Amino acid sequence: MFEVLKKENRTQKDKAMTQVQFNTKLLGLKDRLLYYALSLTSDPDKANDLLQETFLKALSYKDKFTQNTNFSAWVHTIMKNTFINDYRKKIKARNTFYGSNNELHLKFSKSKMYPSPDSFFNSKEIVKQINSLTDEYRVPFQMFLDGYKYKEIAEHLALPLGTVKSRIFFTRKKLEKSLYEFVDK
Repeated sequence: MFEVLKKENRTQKDKAMTQVQFNTKLLGLKDRLLYYALSLTSDPDKANDLLQETFLKALSYKDKFTQNTNFSAWVHTIMKNTFINDYRKKIKARNTFYGSNNELHLKFSKSKMYPSPDSFFNSKEIVKQINSLTDEYRVPFQMFLDGYKYKEIAEHLALPLGTVKSRIFFTRKKLEKSLYEFVDK
């Protein structure tokens, strides 16, 4: 019986891909992966970055590849997931101000080291408008701005989760309406 187990282990080891075979297969997919990266990014530089990151992840997670499965599909999935995760990170970084209304973003010029005086006035006006809210709206909204999650705010204020979400939503709408005149058009 032990001889059978040893024989099975030897055949599995023989079937395992060596590092050289793995690298050769990976490099063989370079052109197809670059084409796929271009279809995802529509930018040659970003496509090359995505290709390089995919190669790095494939090499790093070589041990996660299951033998006798589709190697090409595995690498393409790594690329797709890497692209999606990067896209999500960029979206989160872009939506830094109280939701999806782009009109309320403070607009700082990338060419300037410091914000313009108008930006200081706008940010002061935003703070003034937030402070003028009643406590039932201001407190949850301020906690949200300070980085608390909806659930944490609800627990801290002993309010239902839906109430916290609606108060923050309505506060955004009130601020949007009251600050409309300060938005750069």
